[in-house]
Formats: sequence, structure tokens, C-alpha cells
Amino acid sequence: MTTVTDPDLFDLEHAALAEAGLVFDDAHAPAGIYRLALGELIGHYERLLRETGRLIRRSDRQEREMTVLNQRLQALALSLEYRARHDTLTGVLNRGAVIELSNELLSRCDMALIVLDLDHFKRINDTYGHPAGDTVLQTVVAHLQAVVPETGEIGRVGGEEFTVMLPHTSLDEALEIAERMRAAVAAHIFGAPIERNVTASFGVSWNDTGTPFESAYARADEALYIAKRNGRDQVVRARD
Repeated sequence: MTTVTDPDLFDLEHAALAEAGLVFDDAHAPAGIYRLALGELIGHYERLLRETGRLIRRSDRQEREMTVLNQRLQALALSLEYRARHDTLTGVLNRGAVIELSNELLSRCDMALIVLDLDHFKRINDTYGHPAGDTVLQTVVAHLQAVVPETGEIGRVGGEEFTVMLPHTSLDEALEIAERMRAAVAAHIFGAPIERNVTASFGVSWNDTGTPFESAYARADEALYIAKRNGRDQVVRARD
């Protein structure tokens, strides 16, 4: 049984080299034979140089393509990770990321938690449509970001409900930040078709290291409910 093998890319060169070796070993070979063997070697050497250059260029091109592909894959991975943790409309953290980050922060430091809810937001959607409501949400987030310090994080946990996580922040500082956010939101006058301001109500809790997120959130949410019940557009601290 005959086995078929792939031809060696350099079969011709190997043959030329073997022939040149025989000529070299023959001390009595005429000069013409030497010149012929040398010419053969030169020709095949030039071919080797061309083939090597082609392979190097192809390797460089493939390396560049792999580099570009890896960069695209890394960008895609970062994009997917970002989308998995952030709210599509407003760009702040989504509910899952809020819970995860809050638990992480509370496991190693104290943290103030602010819960806010836009007042009568359903009326805006019902009266002016969801595009107008989306604009309100985006604008409110911009005002929150202008007030919240760099150490804080903002998240959207519901349709018109947001949370602000403030690690290493005292209750008094958190109440001041919440009041500044409330004033900034209330001061903004929206253009057509709304043509008025929108207010928000705030609940604030301060929590020791090790406090479960559910407890911190429940206390802030209870304070938010009191703010709503007492007339809205105000900041209420959670009960100790």
C-alpha cells in the first residue's frame, strides 16, 4: 500500500543542495560544473528569500488581524459588561448592580442610602407620552449627577425611582446632599410639551458596616413613603 505524503515546500532546494554537495565533494569536477551548481544554489536561495519574505508578511498581517480582532472582542466584552450593569435609558446603575454594589460597600464600610421617587410621574407619561417621560428621567439624572460626589453612585431601581449610595458619609451630609438634589430637580423648568417643573421626594437612611442592603433600603423607602404622605417634594430621614 502506497502512502501519499504532502510535498515538502522546499523539495527543490533540498535536491539542489544535495547536488551541490556532490559537486563540492568531487575534487576533480570541472569549473563549469561548479558554476552550474553555484548558479542553481543562488537561484534557489533567491526563491527562499522571496518565500520567507512572503511568509513573514503573511504572518505580520495575520498578527495585525488578530490584534484588531482581540481589541474588538475586548471592546465587546466591556460593552456587554456595561450593559449588564447599567440602565439603558439613563446610563446609571440598574437594580441588580445597585444591590450588588450596596452589599459590597456595606460589607466593608458605613453608608448612607438615599431613595428618591419622582412625584406624579405617571401623569407625565399619561398626559405627554413616554418620550416626554424619558426626557424627564434623563434630565433628573443629570441634575443628580451634578450634585452627588465622586465617591457616590446613582442607580435606577424602578420606573421613576432612584437610589444614591454614599459610602463613608454621615447622616447630616447625606441629608444635605439629598436636599441639594431635591432643590436642583424642583428648580428645572421643562420645555414643551411639559412646560413646568417636576418634583421628587426623598428618604435617607444611615447604615453601619455590615447592615444588609434590604434593611438599609427598607428604612430609606419607609422615609420616602412618609415624604410622599406629608405632601411630597421633601427630604425625610429614616427612623433610628
